Amino acid sequence: MAKIDKLTPDQEAQLEVYANKWLDIGLSTEPVDLEAAKAATIKAYKNVGLTPPTQFYVVDSPNAAIDLIQKLDPKKSKKDIFNEMGYGCHDASWLGFYEYFKDVVKLDNLEKIDGLIELAKSCGWYNMYEDVVVFQHRPSRIKFDNEKRLHNDTGAAILYRDGLSVYAWHGTVIPSEWIEDPKSLTASKALTWENIEQRRCACEILGWAKILVELDAKVLDEDGDPEVGTLLEVEIPEIGPERFLRVMCGTKREFALPVPPEMTTALEANAWTFGFDKDDFIKPEVRT
Repeated sequence: MAKIDKLTPDQEAQLEVYANKWLDIGLSTEPVDLEAAKAATIKAYKNVGLTPPTQFYVVDSPNAAIDLIQKLDPKKSKKDIFNEMGYGCHDASWLGFYEYFKDVVKLDNLEKIDGLIELAKSCGWYNMYEDVVVFQHRPSRIKFDNEKRLHNDTGAAILYRDGLSVYAWHGTVIPSEWIEDPKSLTASKALTWENIEQRRCACEILGWAKILVELDAKVLDEDGDPEVGTLLEVEIPEIGPERFLRVMCGTKREFALPVPPEMTTALEANAWTFGFDKDDFIKPEVRT
């Protein structure tokens, strides 16, 4: 294999071109191009010395692939089938890397990967077996926020053609009912949700104003620094009084952190979240 020590200016100029090209491939919502996918699969098998399969199927989602493969081979478990899936277009990150070095840098001995590169351009996930290949359509919807985090505040962030969906709030996967049935999300549920990232999302979805009104939150102490936070006490139905530190992180997003009932100031509560005693915790003057 040829050795290179440095990219040429022309090769460097192609980095962004290939990055954008493969980003589009990875985020594609086009249905399977069956003929292209079949041709790519046959090439992939031949490139590693295997006899190509003769049966090809197309399904709408990972769940549909599992159902079909279990019908074809009842001995297979759902977990095994899922773990055997290739990612097609979602292998864009590493396939784009190899295509760049094959096409632009002209490194040799990379031809065996051609089939997988072509397959990623024509389908979503897939399962390959000796005689059978099951292709999946790519999602019909993928939505992001302005920072390119998976997000949709009106429906599923990822939606497959058969209804399989993933709901996300600014990059965090959340229960679907928080979007589809907003009344199911209450202030008490939001503040006591076990997963801290999902709890933050729940609080953002409801809005702190609504939480404070709904639970009649009492402000016990408020620090001038929002990253130290505000110590609140709320009466949660069927649980009783609980204390929370409402704090803003470095990314300017608010969190609700449960703290022990003996906390009396926001600074003390903030110190506790880091494992410090209040007497050992020094409030930083400059944050980076």
